Amino acid sequence: MRRTLFEPEHADFRESVARFVAEEMTPHQDAWEGAGIVPRELFARAAAKGMLAMQVPERYGGPGVEDFRFNQILGEELGEAGAAGSGLGLTLHNDICLPYFLELCDEEQRERWLPGIASGELITAIAMTEPEMGSDLAALRTTADRVGDEYVVNGSKTFITNGINADLVIAAVRTDPSQRHAGISLLVVERGMGGFERGRNLEKLGQHAQDTAELFFDGVRVPVANRLGEEGMGFRYLTANLAQERLSIAISGVAAARGALRSTLGYARERRAFGQAIGSFQHSRFALAEMATEIELATAFCDQAVLALNRRELSARDAAMAKWWCTELQGRVVDRCLQLHGGYGYMLEYPIARAFLDARVTRIYGGTTEIMKEIIGRSLGV
Repeated sequence: MRRTLFEPEHADFRESVARFVAEEMTPHQDAWEGAGIVPRELFARAAAKGMLAMQVPERYGGPGVEDFRFNQILGEELGEAGAAGSGLGLTLHNDICLPYFLELCDEEQRERWLPGIASGELITAIAMTEPEMGSDLAALRTTADRVGDEYVVNGSKTFITNGINADLVIAAVRTDPSQRHAGISLLVVERGMGGFERGRNLEKLGQHAQDTAELFFDGVRVPVANRLGEEGMGFRYLTANLAQERLSIAISGVAAARGALRSTLGYARERRAFGQAIGSFQHSRFALAEMATEIELATAFCDQAVLALNRRELSARDAAMAKWWCTELQGRVVDRCLQLHGGYGYMLEYPIARAFLDARVTRIYGGTTEIMKEIIGRSLGV
């Protein structure tokens, strides 16, 4: 089905992104997976091509493009190319962290941080999850005690994407222990601050090229000038930006499913069994037809969600619907595609094996499938 949400400038951007991924990322995928991290220079190279921090205004060195369709295209091209691990840091920087800096920074903070965020010199991360806390943000234990013009931060975070590379970490901290949601604030912890340490680069089932780390705060003195927005408003800020985060994950999930299907179609046309291409068996055709249909339907929903986001109308419920459905679809598709590959699907030299490993976490990060269904269920009045 022809997609109608894109303009000619989007087609040009997609061509540029596809070329960048093919030339600057795909050839290095194995090396980055082995290292467990992408080079910091990847962010600067993406920025030079207009693919980083697209919404940063021109006066701060950014493209100044207020259109999430460009973010969507980047997520789609990375997902279809199987660059989930190596590209996740870029989409996190663009889709998840950047809104906090754009919406909450005062002018001094904008001048201090936005030029580096736009150029790729300053890589961003957001630190919410703690060792004993997952989706329940109100239970976070990292504290920030106000002492004059500084906060003294103590605690730890885990599963932090861009955790090793990040220069600016948006940390969710408790500034008022007597409150739950109203006691949370957001502080920007910068590389090199005393007492701020990074733990190990965590070994994961998939997405091996993405640095995912533990972070430790031992008496870190963070200036009040590094607080984003008002004290005690952190929970509200976090929930306000979750819709875009979840849509970004949904877009990447559908794209990864589309890429897996495309590679499997090629395999099904070439691989022969019992004297004929495996794709010509009715069971295989039916499976491929079902996956193609589901991907088309999910794409149409995501396209409408992107347009709603651009109009600032995307609801938490619709974002939750997109997130759980599209990531569950991703899991189903890569599993079925691997099955159609037979024994070769279990070999890591085949892209479908990497896609299978990379897909599993998307049903967890950004809010689990179960949490998404809870959000939707509450919106239905039950």
